[in-house]
Amino acid sequence: MKRILLLWDIDGTLIDCGSSGEAVYPLAFERLTGRPARHRVATAGRTELDIMDELFVRHGINGVEQSRVVRELATQLRRRAAELRTVGRVLPGAVEALRALRARCEVTQSVLTGNLRANADLKLRLFGLADLVDLGVGAYGSDARERAALLPVARRRAAAAYGHHFDSDNTLLIGDTPQDVLAGRIGGSRVIAVASGASSGAVLREAGADRVLADLRDTAAVIRAVQALSSAARSAG
Repeated sequence: MKRILLLWDIDGTLIDCGSSGEAVYPLAFERLTGRPARHRVATAGRTELDIMDELFVRHGINGVEQSRVVRELATQLRRRAAELRTVGRVLPGAVEALRALRARCEVTQSVLTGNLRANADLKLRLFGLADLVDLGVGAYGSDARERAALLPVARRRAAAAYGHHFDSDNTLLIGDTPQDVLAGRIGGSRVIAVASGASSGAVLREAGADRVLADLRDTAAVIRAVQALSSAARSAG
């Protein structure tokens, strides 16, 4: 039986952190630069380092060490953990979908996220999802600035951990933004898009998603989409 590597986006797909999650970036910026952030930047579908890079550029700041940025982003999220748990929520159907797919012997389930590894781990643990995925074979915003570059990282880690080769025939990505779709297209993965974030189903279809679901409430529909795309990829191969 050929294994499937199933990679989940986190924010907007599995959980909704509200404004609390986005507040981390201006707070980290102020701590790192000594001045408040006067400009806002788009965050959906991007890696955390990419978001911070744009903030620095928009404010004319250069030379902030990446290691300092990583530490500060993790610190700020930890400080807001209680608030995050209060205002955030697991999106409907996420737990059921994760459990159902984890139970399938052919599925290796992890994450592909713009969150730094520490921040992804914290968010998933806060909302009780960490034990439903193999975080050790995921790919994170601390691995690369560009989201599309994360897919090969997850494949290598999963191959090393499970002894299986993962490629475009047996890798699936589930996300909620056009950037998730693009990452799958560039990296060579089929994509199931979920219109549970800021992007509509029409926008996600136009971006090139192979399947679009309104949300994750229908567990059977999620499983059918995974099975259909896995079969289609094998047939095409």
